[in-house]
Amino acid sequence: MAPSHPSVPRASDPAADRALLRQVALGSGAAMREVYARCGGRAFAVTLRLLPTRADAEEVLQEAFLEVWRRAREFDPERGGLETWVTTIARTRAIDRLRAMGTVSRVVEGATHQPPPVSAMPPAPDEAAAQGQGRVRVLAALKQLPPEQREVVELAYFEGLSQREIAERTGDPLGTVKTRARLALEKLGDLLRELEPGS
Repeated sequence: MAPSHPSVPRASDPAADRALLRQVALGSGAAMREVYARCGGRAFAVTLRLLPTRADAEEVLQEAFLEVWRRAREFDPERGGLETWVTTIARTRAIDRLRAMGTVSRVVEGATHQPPPVSAMPPAPDEAAAQGQGRVRVLAALKQLPPEQREVVELAYFEGLSQREIAERTGDPLGTVKTRARLALEKLGDLLRELEPGS
């Protein structure tokens, strides 16, 4: 899932960022692809700098964007722009991976003292209703995935497992889990686009 080229930094527009993340929270595949296009290069650079191998960086990047998808409604532009929020999630995931590897350095330890990237905000009633519809679309899309891909997404999305932990849980090779996660995310993007209202 590593970006083919770095994303071009751009000034954040708080209102536009919030609107984009609301669309992600509602299950919009197009909005998620835009977030990835804007933030993927920078987030990957962070994971690549912190982690020992490119494979680890790519895996953590996938996990970070699953977390972005899961926590999209928590985004608060008053605490920083979209790129900063996504990059902080990627950095936190990378640090978690280093801790799991038992190789956290003093530099990485220092990074853990940064403020949390999000603050939970209760949605307005109309937004809550829209989010409920978005969850219905996400669940409908998940049901259309092949069982082995759906299992990977559900373990990552609902249980918060890393791909390495999913491999241990399922007994499948890590490479197989990575491939299933990539294919599932691509398929979900297409399915969510098809399920968007008015499509």
